[in-house]
Amino acid sequence: MAPRMFKGAEWLVTAATRDEVFVPEDFTDEQRQIAATAQQFVEEDVWPKAGRLERHEAGVAAGLMRRAGEAGLLMIDAPEAYGGLELDKATSMLAAERLAWAGDFSVSYSAHSGIGTLPLVYYGTDAQKEKYLTRIVSGEWCAAYCLTEPEAGSDAMGGKATAVLSPDGTHYLLDGTKQFITNGGFADLFTVFAKVDRKHFTAFLVERTFPGVTVGPEEKKLGIKGSSTTSVIFESARVPVENVLGEIGKGHKIAFNVLNVGRFKLGAAVLGAAKMSLQTGVSYALTRKQFGVPIASFGALQEKFADRTADVFASEALVYRLAGLLDARLATVPKGAPRYYEAYQQGIEEYAAECAIAKVFCSEVLADVVDDVVQVHGGYGFTQEYAAEKQYRDERINRIFEGTNEINRLLVANGILRRAAKGEIPLPREPREEADALLAPEPGDPAAPFAPERAAVAGMKRVLLLVAAAAVRRHGEALKNEQEVLIALADVAIQAFAAESALLRAERISPALPEGKREAVAAAVRIHAFGAAEKAATAARRAALYVAEGDALALLLGAVRRLARLDAPGLLPAKRRLAAEALEAGRYPL
Repeated sequence: MAPRMFKGAEWLVTAATRDEVFVPEDFTDEQRQIAATAQQFVEEDVWPKAGRLERHEAGVAAGLMRRAGEAGLLMIDAPEAYGGLELDKATSMLAAERLAWAGDFSVSYSAHSGIGTLPLVYYGTDAQKEKYLTRIVSGEWCAAYCLTEPEAGSDAMGGKATAVLSPDGTHYLLDGTKQFITNGGFADLFTVFAKVDRKHFTAFLVERTFPGVTVGPEEKKLGIKGSSTTSVIFESARVPVENVLGEIGKGHKIAFNVLNVGRFKLGAAVLGAAKMSLQTGVSYALTRKQFGVPIASFGALQEKFADRTADVFASEALVYRLAGLLDARLATVPKGAPRYYEAYQQGIEEYAAECAIAKVFCSEVLADVVDDVVQVHGGYGFTQEYAAEKQYRDERINRIFEGTNEINRLLVANGILRRAAKGEIPLPREPREEADALLAPEPGDPAAPFAPERAAVAGMKRVLLLVAAAAVRRHGEALKNEQEVLIALADVAIQAFAAESALLRAERISPALPEGKREAVAAAVRIHAFGAAEKAATAARRAALYVAEGDALALLLGAVRRLARLDAPGLLPAKRRLAAEALEAGRYPL
């Protein structure tokens, strides 16, 4: 784990060293064993039942959840006192990555073990945990999370579900409809959000069998068809007062803090899905022939494999770098301390922007992977006979889950700007400072390994600070309402964090690698950094055009041209080298 404690967004102004990040190569034997257990569960238990899951045969999903519990895969985040393992976030994310190969069931697993379980872990009373948590982590009961409503998606606080205390003071009567509830068809326990007396947003633990609870039919979805998605209707549903979760009126803390966990775990899950889809594409290209040769020999397809392999390398580096940040911070919270989970949640919230970055970046890498894999298959990729078609459909939800990617981009930008307002991230105060920053020398030794990539990462960060400063001067407090500007700023931040994560991982692991693998890793870093710089420059130019004009605009555009770029000699040989590595392995090779 990182020996130095980094604050959230500190990476923008403080360069980490290669020894200050957690990388997948740091996994312990115990973590690798849990990953192997997850993989074995997927192959032996889930894959043989895939068709039955898609047909929603009664009892299949719940039975698999029980098997996951028996394998210990539901216990990772739960406290030992209630049958859990209470392991670190790196382990939790690794399990989520491997479970992604379960396809539809991975959605059910993630909803149960994440947003279905963690509200109870973090906010439940001892009595509530004693009653419910042991059942949940064993898989005896399945869990679901009920936040979204027909007219309240991204605006979760705008929900209309209500709760009124019964005249005898023993129950709350819940009324309202929750929509798009994962595991709704078979969950035994729902975490439900409603407004007490129409104003106090509050969470409740609601059993499926409580009077007044009705589950709607399965939604007919574009993808993830084998997962259960229903509405849940509450008609004067009787919920005992002891089933209030947390405090009356503090439900927003539960809703939003738990979603931070959902975001970084989703980042890990879509990483696993990207690896699976890339393997699908590579395997097909090696066997499909056109013009008498395997299509894997065509440069047009090799470039796709190289680009996507480089992106997956960056996703993997980003996800586990974040795991290291989280675990280092959470390790400072003494177990058993008063208000332990309050401090624990604050530790996760410290990296809310990075959690959002992981969700956005990794889900969009998966989108690129599945799109290219369908293209590699040609017409066959459009048929249900091949896995590429299902992977393409299943991917789409990930840019909507856990807050849309647009909402998460706003979280990234606003999180950075809030820290800037508190002085934690210094922004240039006036154009003269911007000019001085533009003229500052490039950091580092130009002859050092990965020097061009390191300079490009530093340049992306400087451009972000310059454009953000101009945006603050232009809009002041009103900047929080300028969504187009915020999204452009977030895009620069996302690319910078991902590129730096890939770079730091490569610097960390390269010395111990054999020459061939070291060349492949170097190729991945160069390819990804080039693409990241191009995307960051496009976003920064867009932001500059939104917030500046005249000489100020010229200054910002000049900064983008000079700083947010990577001259990448040898880019085509690097792509051919990385594609060869993927094709030789028959899968993601790094």
